[in-house]
Amino acid sequence: MAEKATKSEGLSAEERDAVKDRAKELRAEAKAGKNRAAGEKVLLEAIAALEGDDRALAEGFREVVGDVAPQLVPKTYYGMPAFANAEGKVVVFLQPATKFKTRYSTIGFEGTANLDDGDIWPTSFAVPAWTPAVEKRLRELVASAVS
Repeated sequence: MAEKATKSEGLSAEERDAVKDRAKELRAEAKAGKNRAAGEKVLLEAIAALEGDDRALAEGFREVVGDVAPQLVPKTYYGMPAFANAEGKVVVFLQPATKFKTRYSTIGFEGTANLDDGDIWPTSFAVPAWTPAVEKRLRELVASAVS
């Protein structure tokens, strides 16, 4: 007789954790609605849980997006720092390197971001560390994303 699988065969432990984070976020969002204060609280908690370069990157990310696009609502997305539009759709998020044990963090933009540029354009950017150049480029990308 075949043994019953006790865990998802296709997902890593980190991916399963992210799915659990997302389910928890959706339940919390249903309770809080589009409450900016509730979103800011979970975003700050997610950033506080990070360490080293990931935390510095997340703090810079939060500052830039908040400054350039104050109309976006802070939240988390699969446990990652993110910002959403008025409809609650994620526009931009930060995937810390430690989240999935990758070589570098990424800043990603969802389909709600206005980054269209011809027939092909990037929607995710590798970011190994927070630098003045990263800050400058992120300011440009966020401004474009919400225009």
